[in-house]
Amino acid sequence: MNSFITIAGVTLIGLMLLVLIRVIKGPTVIDRLVAVNVIGTKSIVLLLFSGILFGQLDMFVDIALGYGLLNFIVSIAASRYYQHRKCLEQKGGNS
Repeated sequence: MNSFITIAGVTLIGLMLLVLIRVIKGPTVIDRLVAVNVIGTKSIVLLLFSGILFGQLDMFVDIALGYGLLNFIVSIAASRYYQHRKCLEQKGGNS
């Protein structure tokens, strides 16, 4: 069971690295915000995998819930900030 959780965790880290390319390249602010949110969601799953591996799932569930709430609040705050600044649309005529 522990080897399965370890392999799944390493796979999730690999997927997070692929999503990191979308965070860096863009092309729009919305793409970057969604990619950061995806990385945050995968981090929550990694926290739960860590709880299973260390045998203290109840403690890691509390940490994951707090991190998930923080991830949600930051996503909403960043969306409102960019909406207020009117820079969510891609600049230029590349539609």
